[in-house]
Amino acid sequence: MAPDAYEFDAVILAGGRSSRLGGVPKQSLIYDGATLLQRSLAAAGGARRVVVVGPDPGPLPEGVLRCREEPPFAGPASAIAAGLAALDGTAGPRPPFTLLLACDMPRVGQAIDALRRSLGPGDGAMAISPDGHRQPLVGFYSTPALHRSVQDLDSRGALMNGSVSALLARLDVQLVTVPAGSTDDVDTWDDAAALGVAGREPR
Repeated sequence: MAPDAYEFDAVILAGGRSSRLGGVPKQSLIYDGATLLQRSLAAAGGARRVVVVGPDPGPLPEGVLRCREEPPFAGPASAIAAGLAALDGTAGPRPPFTLLLACDMPRVGQAIDALRRSLGPGDGAMAISPDGHRQPLVGFYSTPALHRSVQDLDSRGALMNGSVSALLARLDVQLVTVPAGSTDDVDTWDDAAALGVAGREPR
């Protein structure tokens, strides 16, 4: 089956504290004339529905949803659960896959292209860099499997402050080597400088 036959929704995580950036929101940083959130939205092009999870990001393209995990900063597993719930509230059946994407990787479009070419039946595909670093927040995952994982963590009281690794632990996903640099992320101002990402460091 052709890769384009696998429809998907997208959950973009944009709600971290950015503590190593002095609280400057990562999604507002600029790369090649666009914010990191705008680049993430572009990378998720082709999704049936897109939801941005985090504080109010300002104006979004028409049709893009936004939500927030409760309580705020309750961890990535809670944020993913909130995003899935928001998508469940839209009309029509959910597609078989959901793209999970952090908004702090300026070149991530190349990684997503590689993942889509490799996508097939199963629990999904996760990006891995050429040097072996897994990036679970660049991956297409089975929508039903994600729901089961959320329900499992919630039933054990482990959803709040839960990790992405815990959420995905029971999924059998394919690791796909993506182009070098495509999953490099911005955690510090040194990272931003190395990647050519612009922003104003707080005094």
